[in-house]
Amino acid sequence: MSTEVLDELRGFLDEAVPRFREQFGDDAGWDTRIAWQRAMAEAGWAAPGWAAENGGRALPAHEVLAIEEVTAGYGMPPLAGMLGLKNVGPTLAAWGTPEQKQHLPRILSTEEVWCQGFSEPGAGSDLAGLRTRAVRDGEDYVVNGQKIWTSNGMHATHMELLVRTDPDAPKHRGISALLVDMSTPGIEVRPIRQINGQAEFAEVFFTDVRVPVENLLGKENDGWNVTMTTLGHERSGVAIFATRFEREVRDLIAAHRGDDLTPVQQDTLVRHFIEARVVAILGEATLSRVAAGEQPGSEQSVIKLVWSEAAQRLAATKLDLAGIDGVAGDAPDAADAYLSARAMTIAAGTSPIVKNILSERVLGLPRG
Repeated sequence: MSTEVLDELRGFLDEAVPRFREQFGDDAGWDTRIAWQRAMAEAGWAAPGWAAENGGRALPAHEVLAIEEVTAGYGMPPLAGMLGLKNVGPTLAAWGTPEQKQHLPRILSTEEVWCQGFSEPGAGSDLAGLRTRAVRDGEDYVVNGQKIWTSNGMHATHMELLVRTDPDAPKHRGISALLVDMSTPGIEVRPIRQINGQAEFAEVFFTDVRVPVENLLGKENDGWNVTMTTLGHERSGVAIFATRFEREVRDLIAAHRGDDLTPVQQDTLVRHFIEARVVAILGEATLSRVAAGEQPGSEQSVIKLVWSEAAQRLAATKLDLAGIDGVAGDAPDAADAYLSARAMTIAAGTSPIVKNILSERVLGLPRG
């Protein structure tokens, strides 16, 4: 990519990061993440892959990755509205009406923080089995149902909500996508307490929630195609995680260079590096296909499966290397990472579901 772009980015970060640290220190809480996204957005770096008219720089995926890699090297907290920036925003740009696209600048500025109302009890990996209902009543849809495992649900101001508008249609064809203000009467949000003590997810209940028909994204009963746009961007994010995984392994090896490691620990680090290199190659190949205008195929499922399981093993190694400090001392991040990693083989498609996809669509094996 153009060195001028990266030089401009580094110039901004060299100036902005020290000033930001003076005000917020090492805090990585929600308010800090909001403030950092605003700073990045004002300089045009929050969503560099978005079209210029939407506040981005129209950069291809592999260049966005290079920007994110440079930014990550400065150790700043993640942007607060990542779901809006990475998934919902591009979906709005692709499917939204001119009025609906007015959400885009508000997503950039953090005036709006978006979540995705997709998973339900009994309809997680089998997303098309969702049962939350929306019934047309004049100029509104009346929504009743429940969503679960909603990332950023406790902070979100808006939701991209999947509902069933035709219960008699085949399950992929009776779904619609609605844009919902989370302050609408009838919405109740409850935190889900995780194994690490945090509450990054929520369950959301809808009781006779009235959503204007003008908030329908795409056509009625065509929400599955809208959903594929959102999930396509989410899966591209998996490819980006794959390339970052190698850097994470390299950092771990560098941190323990010169330590008195056992032969087993040394061998484990070598295995992690080999895994990370393979996963990174897969990620780079996927991003290259995206950059060439091609649609990535089954390799995304391979990356999801291999990366999630390798990341869990890496988290276990980090905890082992941290020793007693990892659970009761000066390295609590190791324990937190170990606990958080348990979800990696569940989120964005459980490993058993991914294996079924690969066995049926790639290997051509029969069902059952």
